[in-house]
Amino acid sequence: MESRTGNTIITNFIWRFAERCGAQLVQFIVSIVLARLLAPEVYGTIALITVITTILNVFVDSGMGSALIQKKDADSEDFSTVFYFNMCVCIILYIGLFISSPWIAQFYKDPTLTPVIRVLGLTIVISGVKNIQQAYISKTMQFKRFFFATLGGTIGAAVIGIWMAFEGFGVWALVAQQIFNATVDTMILWITVKWRPKKEFSFERLKGLFSYGWKLLASSLLDTVYNNIRQLIIGRMYTPSDLAFYNRGKQFPDVIITNINTTIDSVLLPTMSQEQDNTERVKAMTRRAIKTSTYIMAPLMMGLAFCAKSVISLILTDKWLACVPYMQIFCITSMFYPVHTANLNAIKAMGRSDLFLKLEIVKKVVGMVLLLSTMWFGVMAMAYSLLVSSVLSQIINSWPNRKLLGYGYLEQIRDFAPGILLAVGMGISVYFIGFIPLPAGISLMIQIVAGAIIYVSMSALLKLEEFDYLLGMIKSFLKK
Repeated sequence: MESRTGNTIITNFIWRFAERCGAQLVQFIVSIVLARLLAPEVYGTIALITVITTILNVFVDSGMGSALIQKKDADSEDFSTVFYFNMCVCIILYIGLFISSPWIAQFYKDPTLTPVIRVLGLTIVISGVKNIQQAYISKTMQFKRFFFATLGGTIGAAVIGIWMAFEGFGVWALVAQQIFNATVDTMILWITVKWRPKKEFSFERLKGLFSYGWKLLASSLLDTVYNNIRQLIIGRMYTPSDLAFYNRGKQFPDVIITNINTTIDSVLLPTMSQEQDNTERVKAMTRRAIKTSTYIMAPLMMGLAFCAKSVISLILTDKWLACVPYMQIFCITSMFYPVHTANLNAIKAMGRSDLFLKLEIVKKVVGMVLLLSTMWFGVMAMAYSLLVSSVLSQIINSWPNRKLLGYGYLEQIRDFAPGILLAVGMGISVYFIGFIPLPAGISLMIQIVAGAIIYVSMSALLKLEEFDYLLGMIKSFLKK
């Protein structure tokens, strides 16, 4: 039984990871092309609007998707009830955004934002159509479905976005790219996934799911507003270029973190939920997730941080060099995301959405105090406040699991520290390689190859358990 569960986890992890990697690779290439074609100010404008739609999209799920996944005996009536509820919420949100768009544009002193907000806001309704299909796929562990849907939308959107940018459509190239991506992604899911909403709705079921889901909604809303409020403040207090550099510095680490952390997040919750009555099993999964994912994430983030200037200069040209320090800060912050993800998924899987909400409130109070204290001193000071907040959040997120699972933060540090220390040493080594007088492209390639050799060889020499585990997993997969 345990072996079968392990194989299921690995298979779904690989499909989800392949989907994320494929989508992010395409988006990354497209973003490079568009960054060369469009001015930083255009990216600053679209980033501002995307923040607003991202916050509203939190209400699309309302925590109900996670509630359906966590509920052991969720049936067709549960899924149909949540689908109709979500669609009503989406329509109301879009109408509100449509009406308020002139005031939003006026607040940011840019009347051209009004039509852009109204068109881009359609992604809220599209997300509502897609949301429960995504929950159904996660619940039934059919992550293979995501692969085809995501890549279909991403590749089509890439063609549309690049063509419109070449034709001089400016900000509308980015708008069309997002709308097309969401629409095609949704259509493919509806074609390939068999579930359809039925003519059934239960207020009693909705009430039961909402009692769990509203706490996750509040938590997610707090987290989303907090994570995006820096961009709203930068857009208001500073220039669109400042916002563009901040966002571009965040994008490069996000390409990596989205692939790995999103994969872990989507697979862990349904898997842990199946074992929610077995504390030891949930603890073992949490430990494995922290050790393995941090071991993978650390060298990627440290390598990117120490080679940041070469990467930006080579890929985006020198006009984007101002984003380098932001990228380095976000690399350090992102390196610890798997620790947050594993701890929070364990808490959700155990049915403790109340604890989840309390943690979010504490973390956001701490984070807001740091943000409000630094926002007057420039964008860089705001970025550093996020780094400090992230470190404190690790401790806060792990605190409940000291009692729930018997797995406290000090024990977690002992688990992930070897990989991080090794990654830092590797990063310092490749940094000095950059001083060799070679063409930028060749120098960066040597740094990447040397970093991989150093990290893998030292892992084998020191006999790190995470290295042996991953090596065994790869060998097992290749034998199939």
